Amino acid sequence: MKDFDAELKRLKKSGLLRKLTLIDSAKGPTISIAGKQFINFSSNDYLGLSQRPEIIKSAVSAFKKYGFGSGSSRLLCGTYIPHKKLEERIAGFKKTESALLFNTGYAANTGIIPAIASAGWTVLSDELNHASIIDGMKLSKAGIKIYRHRDINHLEALLKKSAKNNFIVTDAVFSMDGDIAPLKDIAFLSKKYKALLMIDDAHGTGVLGRTGRGTLEHLGIRDAGIIQMGTLSKALGCFGAFTAGSNDLINFLINKARSFIYSTSLPPAVAEAGIKAIDIVDFKSVNLRKNLWHNRQRLSDGLENLGYDTFDSETPIIPILAGNAENALKLSRYLYKNKIFAPAIRPPTVPEKKCRIRFSVTALHTDEDIDRVLEVVKKFK
Repeated sequence: MKDFDAELKRLKKSGLLRKLTLIDSAKGPTISIAGKQFINFSSNDYLGLSQRPEIIKSAVSAFKKYGFGSGSSRLLCGTYIPHKKLEERIAGFKKTESALLFNTGYAANTGIIPAIASAGWTVLSDELNHASIIDGMKLSKAGIKIYRHRDINHLEALLKKSAKNNFIVTDAVFSMDGDIAPLKDIAFLSKKYKALLMIDDAHGTGVLGRTGRGTLEHLGIRDAGIIQMGTLSKALGCFGAFTAGSNDLINFLINKARSFIYSTSLPPAVAEAGIKAIDIVDFKSVNLRKNLWHNRQRLSDGLENLGYDTFDSETPIIPILAGNAENALKLSRYLYKNKIFAPAIRPPTVPEKKCRIRFSVTALHTDEDIDRVLEVVKKFK
């Protein structure tokens, strides 16, 4: 019999026991915990869209028309019009032939990767890829090869040893380090060695690129063969995920991706909210992204001036190295005591000696919010 108590005690002793924090307000640049106001630096709501009145109004209207739950999986009980409209909107936004909705980014990666990477294939994955990619590989029947983080030479060396049926999968923006994958070089290698390429653009969509279309736009890459995964739950402020690519890819996944086939679909009202969110990113987000990058630079510069190691962050994800779990918890508790919410990041999310605080900046943070963080961490240091 599993000894749950013993495992919980082990986690507590090693500083790895996690507990849930109860939030009693809407999510935003400030939140309420037990009736007290905290500056929130833990959210991926980069553009602050989760509270946009247009999105809420769109969802409420759809709730009245369609109700809440969708009933079952789309192959079993049908596709609602908002599902189809959102997929068409995503495909247009990402400039692909088609798109397919999934319930979460985790469900997308654990559905797409095993569907494509069958027996006889090899998946090549960056060592710092998200857990959903790792679990998707484990669910597949493919061989797995891990290349060193953003190391193009290592990736090519592995490709040379793998004769055929190669599938390269990488985060576009790495969620714990805030750096960007060298996608131009990876795309070149994928063509050179006739490999499929899939990117997880969850943290790039809405944030990167001149029009917010993501990392491919940011890097000037136009390649219809790249499979794109993204989420509606971060910069778009809603819920759900998607893959975007060719018509053949989407039809294949409809028939082969188990997390799509066997999951009840997103509520239609959630899909309607996603459509409105993409409209906002497409037509009304220039100033939001301007604010976001201003805030990102202010915090990054300030932390570096204080001597903190922010890794190689290039995005609104700005980590600071704490070392072991004990140090990360100590810093997180100090921030919490000073009404700043930024939980410690510990194993298994990051390596043992690279525990950190991960500051996630949004467009709605003020200069005063950022200066307060800098003031607090300066006193801690």
